[in-house]
Amino acid sequence: MQERFWEHKKLTDFTEDEWEAVCMNCGKCCLLKLEDEDSGKIFYTDVVCRYFDRNSCRCTRYRERCTLVPACLKLTKENVDKISWMPQTCAYRYLAEGKGLPAWHPLLNNGRISDEYTIKDRCIPETEVKEDELEDHIIGDGND
Repeated sequence: MQERFWEHKKLTDFTEDEWEAVCMNCGKCCLLKLEDEDSGKIFYTDVVCRYFDRNSCRCTRYRERCTLVPACLKLTKENVDKISWMPQTCAYRYLAEGKGLPAWHPLLNNGRISDEYTIKDRCIPETEVKEDELEDHIIGDGND
């Protein structure tokens, strides 16, 4: 990968490796979300997908996630600017909005991200929560 490639390329021109490197592995997009049927507003819960590893903040079934979980949305160069529920701190969102990478991004910090920017130790696996209890786990909307 070219050094600081994100400063010289558009998102649509990233290689697959560059695209994957932008992900901070914060896990926020793996949190289950609820949509208000009347307003369309999206609410985040503290409940995370069953395939999320809470220690590494990575999907344990990444390559097959969209097959295993049909509701899992694969973020791509073509849809990154169309997904309004992406977390405010998402690096893809930052780049799509022309802001550059945030100072805490792993590409700017020797591959490390502080736990304060992840959901590590602040989420519950969906296997431990009944579907009718999801509303009890709302932690905010995408603007938090």
